[in-house]
Amino acid sequence: MKRSLMYLIAMVPAMAFVPSVASAPAPGAPVIAVLAFDNNSIGKDAKDFDGIGKGVMDLLITDLASNPKVRVVDRDRVQQILAEQNLTKSGAIDAETAVKVGRLLGACYSIYGGFMRDLAGANVITAHTTSNETGQIENPEKVQSKGDDVMALIAQLSAKLGSDLKLSSCGAARSASATPAQQGTLAVPVAKDAPAPAPTATAVAAPNAEKFALVLPPDQVKKLHEVKLDARTMLLYSRALDADDHKDKAKAVELLRQVVAKAPTFGPANDKLNALTKSGD
Repeated sequence: MKRSLMYLIAMVPAMAFVPSVASAPAPGAPVIAVLAFDNNSIGKDAKDFDGIGKGVMDLLITDLASNPKVRVVDRDRVQQILAEQNLTKSGAIDAETAVKVGRLLGACYSIYGGFMRDLAGANVITAHTTSNETGQIENPEKVQSKGDDVMALIAQLSAKLGSDLKLSSCGAARSASATPAQQGTLAVPVAKDAPAPAPTATAVAAPNAEKFALVLPPDQVKKLHEVKLDARTMLLYSRALDADDHKDKAKAVELLRQVVAKAPTFGPANDKLNALTKSGD
């Protein structure tokens, strides 16, 4: 008894320093894939913002992952599928493509949209979901600001999606314990004596080793929201992600250093920069 009491007393200081963690999504929570965001900017500088959607996509994934109502596919996994489908250059995502890619990722819903810099210099982000079972477009969202803080817009969009999303289960034919691979297939009734259908391009099972985005603790989410990230800095971050995706480590490091110089407390850029500079590749 005395030994147990002494053990508990000794553990108190260590327990006091246990970091806070976010609530993990339920195993049966709907799987969401955030896809590419197009550049819909207008005006003479519109082309300057080509590629900014990759950063928007990355940070929306990071932010949404902390919502316990959903499980969000990791960006690297999304990038892999987009590359395999030859969508990394054009970035063009329509409802049909969203369903196809979403099914390959084992996701119930796909989120995609656009970034727009208007003539007055305001930033606008739009987004909506597409059901990968029915193809129905739902949950339209739009956030706009007069200031130049894209991170604030992403936080607003994530909050609106988190509160407004009306997500059903992934089909009555699927069990709550279905794996992401099972959730990535289309449930179609088949007669007992019918031959097994051949897989099609629009109904392909996702890999068993599904990857989900890291769930940040609440304090890290708060720090992320406190970072002011203007559109030009977001563009640098997007280009750094693209360079890393294309295995151009030197360019990615150079761009990430520029981002950190402009936004020293921007955690995702610092983390990626540290990972790249510590790697021996």
